[in-house]
Amino acid sequence: MTSFNNQIKQLLILSLLLLMILLVIKELYIFFPGLLGALTLYILSRGSYFQMIYHRKWSKGWSAGLFLIGYMLLLGLFIFFIISLLQPKIQYFLNNPASIIKKANDAIIDAQQKSGLTFISQGSLSDLLNDVSAFIPTLINSTANLITNLAILLFVLYYMLVHGKEMEAFLERTIPLKQKNIDILSSETKRIVRVNALGIPMISLIQGLTATLGYYIFNVQEFVLWGFITGVFAFFPVVGTMIIWVPLVIFMYASGNTWNATGLLIYSLVVTGNVDYLARITLLKKIGHIHPMVTVIGVIVGLGLFGFIGLIFGPLLVNYVILLFKIYSSEFIENNTNS
Repeated sequence: MTSFNNQIKQLLILSLLLLMILLVIKELYIFFPGLLGALTLYILSRGSYFQMIYHRKWSKGWSAGLFLIGYMLLLGLFIFFIISLLQPKIQYFLNNPASIIKKANDAIIDAQQKSGLTFISQGSLSDLLNDVSAFIPTLINSTANLITNLAILLFVLYYMLVHGKEMEAFLERTIPLKQKNIDILSSETKRIVRVNALGIPMISLIQGLTATLGYYIFNVQEFVLWGFITGVFAFFPVVGTMIIWVPLVIFMYASGNTWNATGLLIYSLVVTGNVDYLARITLLKKIGHIHPMVTVIGVIVGLGLFGFIGLIFGPLLVNYVILLFKIYSSEFIENNTNS
């Protein structure tokens, strides 16, 4: 009877704990990008940070502060670049939305007529342009949310660094797995975060710069903007950059810019396309490999769940599903088979 009562108590406490965790997650969901960003930067920083405080005997607080200053500078430069690139275009659109939509609509229709290809119907085109016009004000209004998440990211990262050893020891004690599987979970988490937070963005940067050079050589208007967008879409392996340069080539052909269109087509196929392959077999081989399908599915899932930070944590989530299935098999299925 005592054993049964203890099981009931345990079940009630676990149910209450699960309910409270779900409530906390529900209320903190809007801040998940900041929390996940802090976790990402902690995993990337912990080795260097522990080296500073345990081997060089630096102060925990000052060392964590140096990391925060460094990340603030990097994030500030990145945000400044994005704002400098997009703000004039967004401002111009907001000042003349009807005119811009009409020009875009006419240009796409003209390109379809001259090329003889129908890549989007009139109804779908109207819906797409309306969605874009509605999305831009929403993007601007999300600035406050972005600043809040950045503040949370830096705040949480500071305390994760300062109390890193205690936090990791607590997790190791409380995770109900064999030590072998805890070690696998730890090493795989670090590997996957490094790949998604360093490797894939570096590949996207390389492809974006390569595409920008091609757009510049072959006289694409706003070549820096299109290069940046190409780099963002390069998060999708193999076909990501094609989503941008294929319509550009078609539009250039339809506009009568045949030589530049042909040059950009060859450049994109031979150079931009192969840069992705070369970077993945060289750079990702050193950092760690993730199957392209996992990356594609992860990016789609991550963007829907977490926004922009989902480019990193989406693939991590999909990899965790695979990893946890392996750990489940190790913990339960293999044990049952052996017994």
